[in-house]
Amino acid sequence: MSQASEYRHIPVLVDEVLESLNVKADGDYIDCTLGGGGHACAVLRKLGPQGRFFGLDQDNDALAAATVRIHQMNPAADWQLASGNFTDLEAQMDRIGWAEADGILADIGVSSWQIDQPERGFTFRQEGPLDMRMNQNAPMTAADIVNTAGEDDLVRILRDFGEERHARRISHAIVARRQQSPFRTTTDLADLIIRAMPSSSRREEQHPARRTFQALRIEVNGELAALQSLLDCAPRRLRPHGRLVIITFHSLEDRLVKAAFRKLENPCTCPRSFPVCICGLKPLGHVVHKRGLTAGAEEISRNPRAASARVRCFERLTEEEEANG
Repeated sequence: MSQASEYRHIPVLVDEVLESLNVKADGDYIDCTLGGGGHACAVLRKLGPQGRFFGLDQDNDALAAATVRIHQMNPAADWQLASGNFTDLEAQMDRIGWAEADGILADIGVSSWQIDQPERGFTFRQEGPLDMRMNQNAPMTAADIVNTAGEDDLVRILRDFGEERHARRISHAIVARRQQSPFRTTTDLADLIIRAMPSSSRREEQHPARRTFQALRIEVNGELAALQSLLDCAPRRLRPHGRLVIITFHSLEDRLVKAAFRKLENPCTCPRSFPVCICGLKPLGHVVHKRGLTAGAEEISRNPRAASARVRCFERLTEEEEANG
């Protein structure tokens, strides 16, 4: 059986995504993170012959699986897929001749399929190479970081990207251990983290290595910088009343998205004491669903990973609405 046919990923919040995108049958839609094609197929089912769809993913296995799935679906709409990171969105749109889109979707973070493949090295629960690359052709792995980064750099990564309160303790233990032998597997690192943790932290509900693995994955893939790049360009490539929809899974991602959408909705830099705005900055659009949308109990019971997911949506104004502020 091929990797493409084996690829399994349950898309989260499909109904909420479709509601947020407000899909029109003749619209143009982009999925920046195809995964196995679950969200893509849901969008394509709503598109007619005049609709167009473009999908993007940096994971070769995901791209192959999505291609097979969409081919089997045989949608009415015109569709095309490409390999790439969503930091390439603007260049990819220019390449295919799309100035704007009616909807852009991004499902941020690692997929359940990637986590479930020990050979990809994302999980601390199964032994595999210490890899964590979403793009298999990327040069840097988690092993490279763990085995070569200075202690202060490791502390920064674990604190900033994992919000790990024992970052110094774990980093010190990593540096001391690697002087004897380098880290090569996920379980090797996870076992070291468990031993480095204070006994009280070992008794917590979540695995002691969870935050460290999250931090390393974000660093390996440059996830937050990539997300910020998307937030900087995607809203301005929307048509009037087009929507940018982003699914996040942890607070670091969600804070970035929430802050960016608020700034786009209210860019004014004037002090609050000013009676009128003099900075001249106008809103680009407005936030849809102020608190975001989350999974219901039924979906969480079917797919526990949906419990931490949140959909946020931004809608662009027309040129007249933008001019009027």
